[in-house]
Amino acid sequence: MTLINIQQASLAFGHVPLLEQAELQIAAKERLCIVGRNGTGKSTLLKVINGDIQLDDGDLQFIGSPTVAYLPQDPPNHSDTPVLDYVLQGHQDWLDQLHQYQQLTDRMTAGDDVMAALDSLQQSMEVTGAWQAETRARQVIQRLELDAQVPLDSLSGGWLRRAALAQALVSQPEVLLLDEPTNHLDVDTIAWLEQFLKGLNITLVFISHDRAFIRNMATRIIDLDRGQLTSHPGNYDQYVANKAKLLEEEQRHHAAFDKKLAEEEAWIRQGIKARRTRNEGRVRALEDLRRQRQQRINQQGRAKGAIAQSDASSKVVFEITDLTVNQQEQTLIKGFSSIVQKGDRVAMVGPNGCGKSTLIRTLLDEHQDYRGTIKRAQNISQAYFDQHRAQLPPETTVSDFVGDGKQNLDINGKSRHVLGYLQDFLFSPARARSPISALSGGEKNRLLLAKLFLKPSNLLILDEPTNDLDIETLDLLEELVADYSGTILLVSHDREFVNRVATSCWLFEGQGALIEIYGGFNEIQQYKERQTAQLDQPENKPKAAKNAKQSAKKQSNKLSYKLKLELETLPDRILELESEVERLQGIVNDADFFALPHHETEPVLNELAEKEATLGNAYERWEELEALENSCKE
Repeated sequence: MTLINIQQASLAFGHVPLLEQAELQIAAKERLCIVGRNGTGKSTLLKVINGDIQLDDGDLQFIGSPTVAYLPQDPPNHSDTPVLDYVLQGHQDWLDQLHQYQQLTDRMTAGDDVMAALDSLQQSMEVTGAWQAETRARQVIQRLELDAQVPLDSLSGGWLRRAALAQALVSQPEVLLLDEPTNHLDVDTIAWLEQFLKGLNITLVFISHDRAFIRNMATRIIDLDRGQLTSHPGNYDQYVANKAKLLEEEQRHHAAFDKKLAEEEAWIRQGIKARRTRNEGRVRALEDLRRQRQQRINQQGRAKGAIAQSDASSKVVFEITDLTVNQQEQTLIKGFSSIVQKGDRVAMVGPNGCGKSTLIRTLLDEHQDYRGTIKRAQNISQAYFDQHRAQLPPETTVSDFVGDGKQNLDINGKSRHVLGYLQDFLFSPARARSPISALSGGEKNRLLLAKLFLKPSNLLILDEPTNDLDIETLDLLEELVADYSGTILLVSHDREFVNRVATSCWLFEGQGALIEIYGGFNEIQQYKERQTAQLDQPENKPKAAKNAKQSAKKQSNKLSYKLKLELETLPDRILELESEVERLQGIVNDADFFALPHHETEPVLNELAEKEATLGNAYERWEELEALENSCKE
């Protein structure tokens, strides 16, 4: 059954159409995901459905007057407001009546006037539903595992998101609108949110760039592109394939159209010949073609770029031994050991507040409250992506921020104008001259990436880089990270991004336990399932704590897949080098060799010296990895 029907909807801000004769029907109990580039109008569409923004033209119809609730993108601001009052603020009239009721009951000894006012208020509360509001709010708060009395400023980002969800649910909506609900949530909270939302059994319309969340939640995907809404039944992977086919068909259609227009333009330029034929119909058709071409809105280009890289670091970037990290008398990490080598991409995974950022600061020698040893490469050149965007001055223009006030940039030894560089990141010249405060969340993240990629580095630190990025920019970021030859430390709750990028994960298990798991979130899930299965066996329960500790130690000291592969291939490489050295030595040992001209003997001698040095390094590396493997077995 259709609950919401949008017909011939048009809406524009300035000259940019966000909706243009768009159509959308939303049925009961379905879970709709709205996807599209940043700035295309996804959040605006939710606000239209919620009644916050009116259409310029077209109709928005609700069938059967369903109750609609809206969860905005940003969590509530920190304040001393108790959770219960915040939840009831979703219906301010209820909250006002409840406060008035409390005030009157406190004055009951004042006389008959108070009793009369109290009686009148009670009758009014029966009509408005406020009488049941507090009970309903407490039920929702309990269901979301919140404390009704704690102030908002005592809650972390994930718990603030739960409080906002409680406010949206207190009205018992039939349609729930969610704008980027997973932003800044850790993986466990996202998994909880997925199960909770599915259990509501109501209509969900949500915006998300979290591909794993979309796969788990969406029953249908709506693509918003250049003012048009296109429905894609099925799962996310089917949407990606269908979208690619539609764009290919569009490009073929545009190519045929442009060819026809070029032919007609060539005809009209014949001038007098065209007028003599008096083919007025053909002239009018050409004018219509011109109007169609002028009105065409082209697909926004794909962001592109490359990460500037400095000289390579040493082979071992960080060697960590028996590391214990404390913060304000709390032990975040206890007894962790690992080796981070050049080219490793390590994702730090765990709940918000577990110590991921503190560990990064410790590795960079910016946090001193730790025991153990950290050996750092001497030639580290780092670039840092900050999830909190502290680096962004709001009044500075986009181009001045990226170019530090200069018009030309030095990119890998080549000069390039700042506006041209910013177009690679989808900033038009007009947008590049705008202040940073005017940018959306996704545009700010794109801007940080543009700035970050200019800095030559061999150590890249990415702290929640995927928040607010559209899917196409996420794909680009994955490609760039995969091509980066330096070392990466990554903090992300985007499961698909970590699966595609990370070579290993450092998993924060709580109570100071930090273990290394080779692979991404899929391998973490397999590890957790194995742990759960072992704990479920009665004979293993008394040994759970001891086994967990031993498992953590074993995992943290285990050779990575990359190192194991290197160790396995080194013997064949050494044999190959020995054969090359033997062949070259045979040439040099020939009695007539040194009778040859200098320009013939020198290349052979240089090659022999190079191969002998390479062979020596290979022997040394083999011994190093053998020793490391033996120490892991102890």
